[in-house]
Amino acid sequence: MDLMLYFDIIQTVAFAAFLLFVGAFIRGKFQVFLKYNIPTPVIGGLLFAFVNLGLQQADIGLRFDMTLQSVFMIAFFTSIGMGASIKLLKEGGSKLITFLVVASVLLVLQNLVSWGLSLAMGINPLIGLLAGSITMSGGHGTGATFANYFSETFNLYGAMEVAMAAATFGLISGSLLGGPVARYLIMKRNLKPSSDSDMEIKAAESDFTAIEHQPIAEGDVLRSIFQLALCMSIGGVLYAYFVRIGIKVPTYLFALFVGIIVRNIADYKGWYKVNIRLVEMMGSTSLSLFLAMALMSMQLRQLAGLAVPLLAVLSGQIVLMLTYATFVTFNLCGRDYDAAVLVSGHCGFGLGATPNAIANMQAISAKHGPAPRAFFLVSIVGAFFIDIVNAFVIQGFVSLM
Repeated sequence: MDLMLYFDIIQTVAFAAFLLFVGAFIRGKFQVFLKYNIPTPVIGGLLFAFVNLGLQQADIGLRFDMTLQSVFMIAFFTSIGMGASIKLLKEGGSKLITFLVVASVLLVLQNLVSWGLSLAMGINPLIGLLAGSITMSGGHGTGATFANYFSETFNLYGAMEVAMAAATFGLISGSLLGGPVARYLIMKRNLKPSSDSDMEIKAAESDFTAIEHQPIAEGDVLRSIFQLALCMSIGGVLYAYFVRIGIKVPTYLFALFVGIIVRNIADYKGWYKVNIRLVEMMGSTSLSLFLAMALMSMQLRQLAGLAVPLLAVLSGQIVLMLTYATFVTFNLCGRDYDAAVLVSGHCGFGLGATPNAIANMQAISAKHGPAPRAFFLVSIVGAFFIDIVNAFVIQGFVSLM
């Protein structure tokens, strides 16, 4: 590059926030983004990604300090954990298991599709596997972990580049496709938010109503920051311990789990208060900044440089996700409004990452109405259980290869 511009930590966060404002402005000006429920971070982030590609063609490089990106991601998942109660978990048990089974079967199908298409296209099946559940349902974190494992164990050249390109492809696809698919199901079947007396829905709706009207008193901001930071700190200690004993799982899982404990101690013991409304606001902000940073740092040259066989595998994953979410996820998870919103979330984390899933569902529910059960199921399955199941599924396919 003839010219390289460096952004430090503060400048990077400021620029990400600026892209959120740009995305919100564009979303408000063009109905197509509202119609298809495209999240604000995706609009601003993708726009800049194309601008950045043009700058690279002009030999102008930008380097961002992404140190806080993982912090924002962990903060978001911690807020999700602090929003989950044992009572709601018990009441939604059967549907939670159903969705976990549905999501787990998709993992196997994603690897079968990537394996079969890679063999058909004449490329190394391990390359194909990197475009399977590793990056589609696993995202960039799982992709980077297994790319490093493939490079060290199988001397697979270019594994990291393939994984990051595939994860980026999935990230974009999941963000763009989730909203339109859910909207299609909602409009086709004239679906409305549920008003029946099902216990789990009533509990969730009352919880959301209480959160919406929960006041923010003096000292709540500092208390909430402390609670989030404490959960993240304890989660970090647990993560370091498990890494030392040879168990590798995503960092945010531990913070999410600690957040659940902190929330339920507050509910059942009353030793302290958790302002869920404020915690969710902080989590939502963290999610938006995380997505903006992830998208603005994309190198679109990676996508342009993908070989035709790899593009075929990734295209096969899109077809699989759309078909599976529309005909399997929707039908087995209730065929109602919540199921349609769940479809948008499943597209989000089935092709990229759970933050995309939440962003997709936020866009849908903001326009068509609340779907607390869908948020709960995706938050727990997409952010916690699916990564554990995915690790076993991936290892099984690696052993077969």
